[in-house]
Amino acid sequence: MVSICFNRILILVSLLSFVWIGKVYGAPYNGFDVTGSLIPVEKIMQGGPPRDGIPAIDSPVFVSIDSANHLAADSLLLGLEVNGVSKAYPLSILNWHEVVNDRFNETAVVVTFCPLCGTGVAYRAENKGRDLSFGVSGLLYNSDVLLYDRQTESLWSQLKNQSVTGPMKGQRLEMLPALLTTWDAWKKIHPDTLVLSTDTGYRRDYSRDPYFGYDNSPRLFFPVEFLSRAYHPKERVLGLEYKGQFKAYPFAELSKMGEQGVLKDNVAGEWLTVEYDASRRSGRVYDSKGSEIAVVNAFWFAWFTFNPETDVYTSP
Repeated sequence: MVSICFNRILILVSLLSFVWIGKVYGAPYNGFDVTGSLIPVEKIMQGGPPRDGIPAIDSPVFVSIDSANHLAADSLLLGLEVNGVSKAYPLSILNWHEVVNDRFNETAVVVTFCPLCGTGVAYRAENKGRDLSFGVSGLLYNSDVLLYDRQTESLWSQLKNQSVTGPMKGQRLEMLPALLTTWDAWKKIHPDTLVLSTDTGYRRDYSRDPYFGYDNSPRLFFPVEFLSRAYHPKERVLGLEYKGQFKAYPFAELSKMGEQGVLKDNVAGEWLTVEYDASRRSGRVYDSKGSEIAVVNAFWFAWFTFNPETDVYTSP
């Protein structure tokens, strides 16, 4: 408990110092034009670091399984397979950078992670035939990271999957199926996977978690619009949007049916298949034709505040 409190104090001190910097440079919205924003501008908050104070990785370096010495068996990562290429993005690195601009052969992909919401989401980084690259704005909405594209400086909400300001306002990106899981589980499924290296071009202690203790604490650093006490705020859920319907699968419910399993569930009139591993808080969802559906593995508070009308799966 002392360690958790001490780390929280360190994080808060860092946030306060970055807030001061943000007030000096580009206040109150870090230099972004929020005119006509699709979200209430009064709810756009300084997250701490200024624009690009959390640096995106633009030239990612990858290593093979045999050279991935920076990962332990239970290390968490975001795994992605595109165009037959598998890559693993350790959360120990994403915690410090939040955005990786990458390519899978000819396909531009952006991998995003918000430590405050526990959300790792990957997108095809293309809009109307133009590849986009992204950075971290230093701004938050409902405690979730606001990205920005460097081509137009439009702000994008990760969990709304939508540009909310600027020339791209209203546009969306294609979300790609990504798996939040452990290193031992991912490499078993993808023995030829590449792994994001700690050779990022930045000096960071990737062995240290700057958010240590946050995942288990009921406290939030920033206010959110809607809050439900149905589950612990940091309870992990698989959240999906399918044919206009939103549904959450809390691992607290899934674990009642066993540590690992498969279930069928009817969403928007179609039977979906949910494969889950409750011990790793990991899972995938497939449609009736067997195609994988992109889902968001998120903290309960984050999924609910963006989708307050969500349906919630409860174990029988």
